[in-house]
Order: sequence, then C-alpha cells, then structure tokens
Amino acid sequence: MSEPTLYGAAYSVYVRAARLTLVEKGVAHRLVEVDIFADGGPPEGYSRRQPFLRIPAFEHDGFCLYETGAITRYVDEAFDGPPLMPPSVRARARVHQILSIIDSHVYRPLVRQIYVERCLRPTEGRATDEAKIAAALPLARTSLGALEELFDATGPFAVGAQLSLADLHLAPMAACFTLAGEAAALMSSHPRLGRWWSAMEDRPSMAATAAPAE
Repeated sequence: MSEPTLYGAAYSVYVRAARLTLVEKGVAHRLVEVDIFADGGPPEGYSRRQPFLRIPAFEHDGFCLYETGAITRYVDEAFDGPPLMPPSVRARARVHQILSIIDSHVYRPLVRQIYVERCLRPTEGRATDEAKIAAALPLARTSLGALEELFDATGPFAVGAQLSLADLHLAPMAACFTLAGEAAALMSSHPRLGRWWSAMEDRPSMAATAAPAE
C-alpha cells in the first residue's frame, strides 16, 4: 500500500489527533500543509477534498476521507500496529462516548474560548476577551468533571491500561489548554485527568507532532 497523505496545518488540534494516531500505529505518512485561515482561504480545489473547508482531510490508495474520527478509525483498522480500540464491547462504547463528549463539549470551551483567548490572541497583538473566558469556565468545569467521572480509575489511559483513540483525540486539546493560566486550578480537582495527562504529555508521539505554539 502507498503512503497515506494527511492534509492540514500543524497548529490544528484535530490534525494533530490524526497525526498522533498515525505515529502511534507506526504508519509512515505525508503531511501536506493546508491553512484554512490563510489570506484567500485554503488552496484552490481543496473543497473537493473537504466540502466544508475544514481540516484534516486524508487520502490513502485513492480512498479519500474527512472528519477526524473517521480518519483515526480507518487508520486503526487499515494498518498494522498496536490496536487503538479496546477488545471489550463496553470499553469500546466508553471510547465512543468520550470521543463524542470531546467534540461536543470539550473542544469549544477549552480550546476555542480559553486557550485561544488567553494564549493565542496576545501573540497576534489582539486583546484577550475576558468575558469570553469567564463564560467558558463553567462549561470547562462541567466537561472536565464528566471526563473525570468516565475515565478509568486505575489508568493510566482513558479506558485503562491500553492507549486508545480517546486519548489521542483529547491529548492535542489538553496540550493547548494546559498552556492557559486557568488550567492548573481547573485540573487540580481532577486526579484521574491529572494522572492521564502525566502519562500522555511525555509520549514520543506528542513530541513528534508538537504544535508550533508549544
């Protein structure tokens, strides 16, 4: 099989989730930089790969995909390497539940509101919107509390001893969020999440896919 290609930007947490999955599976791949926020928008023709003009997009042997969850599931099933879904029906259901929570309830307050406003906006010479951060904090507490309750009590990963797609989906968002000053206080009351982040942040795959902000 040919080397798969991932289309997207290194700054994107969703692109990084796909890259982490490829690295953890040991899959050689190519990253084609696509910046959807560039002047003039994404490259001409990118809409044929992703009609909603989001990142990442993916191609392998002529098979094209978009949506991060679909890409990471395909990578896990199509390539050799350590499985990234647990064998138990209930553990797999838990992974899917955590993935849905991350996309629906975690990404926006932790990344789009807290990280972007506290860490990214100042680097762009723009003022932080404190009201936006204040509004995000209750949502952040709720989402982190939900993950704390669902994460396996013994760890070190989301569903126990085995690394899964849930860990690789959340880790890029945690890497951004923990750069914000608000993160320490929010994380301090969640020991399972703290233990999980300690296990994730030093993995070689995290270093190999480090975002520019790190």
